[in-house]
Amino acid sequence: MPFSAPPPASGERYVLSASLDNARHLSSLLRAVHFQDHATCFATASGLRVTVEDAKCIQANAFIQAEIFQEFSVQEESVMFRISLSVLLDCLTIFGTSSLPGTSPALRMCYRGYGYPLMLFLEEGGVVTVCKINTQEPEELLDFDFCSTKVVNKIILQSEGLREAFAELDMTSEVLQITMSPDKPYFRLSTFGNAGSAHLDYPRDSDLMEAFHCSQTQTNRYKISLLKPSTKALALSCKVSIRTDAQGFLSLQYMIRNEDGQICFVEYYCCPDENITEAEL
Repeated sequence: MPFSAPPPASGERYVLSASLDNARHLSSLLRAVHFQDHATCFATASGLRVTVEDAKCIQANAFIQAEIFQEFSVQEESVMFRISLSVLLDCLTIFGTSSLPGTSPALRMCYRGYGYPLMLFLEEGGVVTVCKINTQEPEELLDFDFCSTKVVNKIILQSEGLREAFAELDMTSEVLQITMSPDKPYFRLSTFGNAGSAHLDYPRDSDLMEAFHCSQTQTNRYKISLLKPSTKALALSCKVSIRTDAQGFLSLQYMIRNEDGQICFVEYYCCPDENITEAEL
Protein backbone atom coordinates (compact mmCIF):
# COMPACT_ATOMS: atom_id res chain seq x y z
CA MET A 1 0.00 0.00 0.00
CA PRO A 2 1.30 3.50 -0.75
CA PHE A 3 -0.16 4.78 2.53
CA SER A 4 -1.55 3.45 5.78
CA ALA A 5 -4.38 4.53 8.03
CA PRO A 6 -3.36 6.60 11.03
CA PRO A 7 -3.35 4.87 14.41
CA PRO A 8 -6.60 4.99 16.38
CA ALA A 9 -6.91 7.82 18.86
CA SER A 10 -6.71 7.28 22.63
CA GLY A 11 -5.23 3.83 22.27
CA GLU A 12 -8.37 2.43 20.62
CA ARG A 13 -8.00 -0.35 18.10
CA TYR A 14 -9.76 -1.19 14.88
CA VAL A 15 -11.95 -4.31 15.01
CA LEU A 16 -11.80 -4.40 11.20
CA SER A 17 -9.02 -3.15 8.95
CA ALA A 18 -8.38 -4.02 5.33
CA SER A 19 -6.38 -2.72 2.41
CA LEU A 20 -6.82 -3.19 -1.31
CA ASP A 21 -4.51 -2.07 -4.10
CA ASN A 22 -7.45 -1.47 -6.43
CA ALA A 23 -10.68 -0.17 -4.89
CA ARG A 24 -12.51 -0.84 -8.17
CA HIS A 25 -12.41 -4.59 -7.48
CA LEU A 26 -14.61 -3.94 -4.45
CA SER A 27 -16.87 -1.33 -6.06
CA SER A 28 -17.66 -3.53 -9.08
CA LEU A 29 -18.75 -6.38 -6.79
CA LEU A 30 -20.86 -4.09 -4.63
CA ARG A 31 -22.57 -2.64 -7.70
CA ALA A 32 -23.65 -6.20 -8.53
CA VAL A 33 -25.81 -6.25 -5.37
CA HIS A 34 -26.83 -2.58 -5.35
CA PHE A 35 -30.60 -2.76 -5.79
CA GLN A 36 -31.42 -1.25 -2.38
CA ASP A 37 -29.85 1.74 -0.61
CA HIS A 38 -28.69 -0.13 2.49
CA ALA A 39 -26.60 -3.23 3.06
CA THR A 40 -25.43 -5.29 6.01
CA CYS A 41 -21.68 -5.95 6.23
CA PHE A 42 -20.47 -9.07 8.01
CA ALA A 43 -16.75 -9.64 8.51
CA THR A 44 -14.95 -12.70 9.84
CA ALA A 45 -11.41 -13.98 9.45
CA SER A 46 -12.56 -15.61 6.18
CA GLY A 47 -13.47 -12.32 4.53
CA LEU A 48 -16.27 -9.85 4.01
CA ARG A 49 -19.91 -10.56 3.14
CA VAL A 50 -22.20 -7.72 2.02
CA THR A 51 -25.92 -8.57 2.10
CA VAL A 52 -28.82 -6.69 0.49
CA GLU A 53 -32.49 -7.65 0.81
CA ASP A 54 -35.81 -6.51 -0.59
CA ALA A 55 -39.36 -7.25 0.54
CA LYS A 56 -38.27 -10.41 2.38
CA CYS A 57 -38.40 -12.15 -1.00
CA ILE A 58 -34.91 -11.70 -2.42
CA GLN A 59 -31.46 -11.58 -0.89
CA ALA A 60 -28.12 -10.88 -2.52
CA ASN A 61 -24.72 -11.62 -1.01
CA ALA A 62 -21.35 -10.43 -2.28
CA PHE A 63 -18.49 -12.53 -0.89
CA ILE A 64 -15.01 -11.01 -0.87
CA GLN A 65 -12.54 -13.54 0.52
CA ALA A 66 -9.77 -12.34 2.83
CA GLU A 67 -7.17 -13.45 0.24
CA ILE A 68 -8.41 -10.80 -2.19
CA PHE A 69 -7.19 -8.07 0.15
CA GLN A 70 -3.53 -7.18 0.61
CA GLU A 71 -4.31 -6.92 4.33
CA PHE A 72 -7.40 -8.16 6.14
CA SER A 73 -7.67 -8.17 9.92
CA VAL A 74 -10.69 -8.86 12.14
CA GLN A 75 -10.02 -8.56 15.86
CA GLU A 76 -13.30 -10.14 17.01
CA GLU A 77 -15.00 -13.40 16.07
CA SER A 78 -17.29 -11.42 13.79
CA VAL A 79 -18.00 -7.78 13.03
CA MET A 80 -21.40 -6.68 11.74
CA PHE A 81 -22.92 -3.31 10.81
CA ARG A 82 -25.46 -1.75 8.45
CA ILE A 83 -24.40 0.96 6.04
CA SER A 84 -25.69 3.03 3.14
CA LEU A 85 -24.51 1.10 0.11
CA SER A 86 -25.21 4.10 -2.12
CA VAL A 87 -22.88 6.31 -0.07
CA LEU A 88 -20.22 3.59 0.15
CA LEU A 89 -20.20 3.22 -3.64
CA ASP A 90 -20.03 6.99 -4.12
CA CYS A 91 -16.96 7.09 -1.86
CA LEU A 92 -15.25 4.11 -3.51
CA THR A 93 -15.63 5.76 -6.92
CA ILE A 94 -14.69 9.26 -5.78
CA PHE A 95 -11.78 9.23 -8.27
CA GLY A 96 -14.11 8.13 -11.08
CA THR A 97 -14.84 4.74 -12.57
CA SER A 98 -11.80 4.73 -14.88
CA SER A 99 -8.22 5.77 -14.39
CA LEU A 100 -5.03 6.38 -16.32
CA PRO A 101 -3.25 3.25 -17.60
CA GLY A 102 -1.16 1.70 -14.86
CA THR A 103 -2.92 3.56 -12.05
CA SER A 104 -5.74 2.53 -9.73
CA PRO A 105 -7.18 3.94 -6.51
CA ALA A 106 -5.78 2.22 -3.41
CA LEU A 107 -8.09 1.65 -0.46
CA ARG A 108 -7.61 1.38 3.28
CA MET A 109 -10.80 0.55 5.21
CA CYS A 110 -11.06 0.77 9.01
CA TYR A 111 -13.85 0.30 11.57
CA ARG A 112 -13.48 0.77 15.33
CA GLY A 113 -16.67 -1.02 16.30
CA TYR A 114 -20.28 -0.45 17.30
CA GLY A 115 -21.36 3.18 17.01
CA TYR A 116 -18.31 4.28 15.02
CA PRO A 117 -18.26 5.26 11.34
CA LEU A 118 -16.61 3.19 8.63
CA MET A 119 -13.42 4.99 7.62
CA LEU A 120 -12.20 4.89 4.03
CA PHE A 121 -8.78 6.19 2.98
CA LEU A 122 -8.49 6.36 -0.82
CA GLU A 123 -5.30 7.31 -2.65
CA GLU A 124 -4.60 7.84 -6.32
CA GLY A 125 -1.77 9.79 -7.89
CA GLY A 126 -0.59 11.07 -4.52
CA VAL A 127 -4.01 12.48 -3.59
CA VAL A 128 -5.56 11.00 -0.44
CA THR A 129 -9.27 11.33 0.34
CA VAL A 130 -10.72 10.38 3.73
CA CYS A 131 -14.38 9.37 3.98
CA LYS A 132 -16.38 8.69 7.13
CA ILE A 133 -19.62 6.78 6.62
CA ASN A 134 -22.05 6.45 9.50
CA THR A 135 -22.96 2.89 10.44
CA GLN A 136 -26.26 1.64 11.80
CA GLU A 137 -27.62 -1.17 13.93
CA PRO A 138 -27.79 -4.26 11.69
CA GLU A 139 -31.26 -5.67 11.02
CA GLU A 140 -32.13 -9.35 11.23
CA LEU A 141 -31.50 -11.00 7.89
CA LEU A 142 -33.50 -13.69 6.14
CA ASP A 143 -32.17 -17.22 6.51
CA PHE A 144 -32.96 -19.18 3.37
CA ASP A 145 -31.35 -22.25 5.01
CA PHE A 146 -29.90 -23.24 1.65
CA CYS A 147 -27.46 -25.92 2.80
CA SER A 148 -26.13 -28.42 0.24
CA THR A 149 -28.05 -31.33 1.80
CA LYS A 150 -31.36 -29.62 0.96
CA VAL A 151 -30.53 -28.93 -2.69
CA VAL A 152 -32.74 -30.98 -5.02
CA ASN A 153 -31.44 -29.82 -8.40
CA LYS A 154 -28.23 -28.09 -9.41
CA ILE A 155 -26.66 -27.13 -12.71
CA ILE A 156 -23.58 -25.07 -13.53
CA LEU A 157 -23.83 -23.06 -16.72
CA GLN A 158 -21.42 -20.78 -18.53
CA SER A 159 -22.76 -17.30 -17.95
CA GLU A 160 -22.99 -16.47 -21.64
CA GLY A 161 -25.78 -19.04 -21.89
CA LEU A 162 -27.89 -17.26 -19.30
CA ARG A 163 -27.07 -13.83 -20.74
CA GLU A 164 -28.36 -15.02 -24.13
CA ALA A 165 -31.52 -16.31 -22.45
CA PHE A 166 -32.31 -12.98 -20.81
CA ALA A 167 -31.71 -11.27 -24.16
CA GLU A 168 -34.00 -13.64 -26.10
CA LEU A 169 -36.87 -14.22 -23.66
CA ASP A 170 -39.79 -11.82 -23.41
CA MET A 171 -39.10 -9.67 -20.38
CA THR A 172 -42.60 -8.16 -20.51
CA SER A 173 -43.59 -11.38 -18.72
CA GLU A 174 -44.28 -11.01 -15.01
CA VAL A 175 -42.64 -14.34 -14.20
CA LEU A 176 -39.76 -16.51 -15.31
CA GLN A 177 -40.62 -20.20 -15.19
CA ILE A 178 -37.71 -22.55 -14.56
CA THR A 179 -37.96 -26.28 -15.21
CA MET A 180 -35.15 -28.57 -14.06
CA SER A 181 -35.47 -32.28 -14.71
CA PRO A 182 -33.38 -35.47 -15.01
CA ASP A 183 -35.27 -36.04 -18.30
CA LYS A 184 -36.19 -33.80 -21.21
CA PRO A 185 -36.40 -30.81 -21.36
CA TYR A 186 -33.60 -30.99 -18.68
CA PHE A 187 -33.30 -27.22 -18.20
CA ARG A 188 -35.99 -24.93 -19.60
CA LEU A 189 -36.61 -21.20 -19.15
CA SER A 190 -40.08 -19.91 -20.04
CA THR A 191 -41.76 -16.52 -20.16
CA PHE A 192 -45.36 -15.49 -20.77
CA GLY A 193 -45.27 -11.95 -22.11
CA ASN A 194 -47.17 -9.71 -24.49
CA ALA A 195 -45.97 -11.69 -27.50
CA GLY A 196 -47.10 -15.02 -26.03
CA SER A 197 -45.18 -17.89 -24.46
CA ALA A 198 -41.47 -18.38 -25.12
CA HIS A 199 -39.30 -21.33 -24.12
CA LEU A 200 -35.56 -21.82 -24.19
CA ASP A 201 -34.15 -25.32 -23.62
CA TYR A 202 -30.65 -26.44 -22.67
CA PRO A 203 -29.82 -30.13 -23.18
CA ARG A 204 -27.69 -31.70 -20.46
CA ASP A 205 -24.87 -32.27 -22.98
CA SER A 206 -24.88 -28.63 -24.15
CA ASP A 207 -21.45 -27.03 -24.56
CA LEU A 208 -22.65 -24.35 -22.13
CA MET A 209 -23.48 -26.90 -19.43
CA GLU A 210 -20.56 -27.55 -17.06
CA ALA A 211 -22.39 -29.70 -14.51
CA PHE A 212 -25.86 -31.26 -14.35
CA HIS A 213 -27.20 -32.82 -11.14
CA CYS A 214 -30.99 -33.09 -11.22
CA SER A 215 -32.72 -35.69 -9.05
CA GLN A 216 -36.37 -34.79 -9.72
CA THR A 217 -38.51 -32.72 -12.04
CA GLN A 218 -39.30 -29.28 -10.69
CA THR A 219 -41.15 -26.38 -12.29
CA ASN A 220 -41.24 -23.10 -10.41
CA ARG A 221 -42.07 -19.51 -11.29
CA TYR A 222 -40.24 -16.43 -10.02
CA LYS A 223 -41.17 -12.78 -10.37
CA ILE A 224 -38.93 -11.23 -13.04
CA SER A 225 -38.93 -7.98 -11.05
CA LEU A 226 -37.09 -9.88 -8.29
CA LEU A 227 -34.62 -11.54 -10.65
CA LYS A 228 -33.71 -8.44 -12.67
CA PRO A 229 -31.22 -7.11 -10.07
CA SER A 230 -29.18 -10.30 -10.48
CA THR A 231 -28.42 -9.43 -14.11
CA LYS A 232 -25.79 -6.98 -12.79
CA ALA A 233 -23.85 -9.92 -11.34
CA LEU A 234 -24.57 -12.02 -14.42
CA ALA A 235 -22.93 -9.39 -16.63
CA LEU A 236 -19.70 -9.63 -14.61
CA SER A 237 -19.62 -13.40 -14.18
CA CYS A 238 -18.07 -16.27 -16.12
CA LYS A 239 -20.10 -19.13 -14.59
CA VAL A 240 -23.39 -19.44 -12.74
CA SER A 241 -24.60 -22.19 -10.43
CA ILE A 242 -28.40 -22.58 -10.41
CA ARG A 243 -29.86 -24.52 -7.49
CA THR A 244 -33.32 -25.22 -6.10
CA ASP A 245 -34.49 -26.87 -2.89
CA ALA A 246 -37.63 -28.91 -2.25
CA GLN A 247 -39.74 -25.78 -1.63
CA GLY A 248 -38.63 -24.21 -4.92
CA PHE A 249 -36.38 -21.57 -3.41
CA LEU A 250 -33.82 -20.50 -5.99
CA SER A 251 -30.11 -19.86 -5.56
CA LEU A 252 -28.11 -18.17 -8.32
CA GLN A 253 -24.41 -18.16 -7.51
CA TYR A 254 -22.24 -16.14 -9.88
CA MET A 255 -18.49 -16.73 -10.15
CA ILE A 256 -16.75 -13.44 -10.95
CA ARG A 257 -13.10 -13.18 -11.97
CA ASN A 258 -11.54 -9.73 -11.66
CA GLU A 259 -8.87 -8.29 -13.95
CA ASP A 260 -6.15 -9.74 -11.70
CA GLY A 261 -7.60 -13.24 -12.11
CA GLN A 262 -8.93 -13.39 -8.54
CA ILE A 263 -12.28 -15.08 -8.01
CA CYS A 264 -15.19 -13.78 -5.92
CA PHE A 265 -18.81 -14.84 -5.67
CA VAL A 266 -22.16 -13.08 -5.71
CA GLU A 267 -25.19 -15.10 -4.71
CA TYR A 268 -28.88 -14.31 -5.08
CA TYR A 269 -31.66 -16.14 -3.25
CA CYS A 270 -35.21 -15.78 -4.48
CA CYS A 271 -38.58 -17.05 -3.23
CA PRO A 272 -40.89 -18.80 -5.70
CA ASP A 273 -44.00 -16.91 -6.77
CA GLU A 274 -46.66 -18.14 -4.36
CA ASN A 275 -49.46 -16.75 -6.53
CA ILE A 276 -48.93 -19.51 -9.08
CA THR A 277 -50.83 -22.73 -8.36
CA GLU A 278 -49.88 -26.23 -9.41
CA ALA A 279 -52.95 -26.31 -11.66
CA GLU A 280 -51.63 -23.37 -13.66
CA LEU A 281 -48.39 -25.20 -14.35
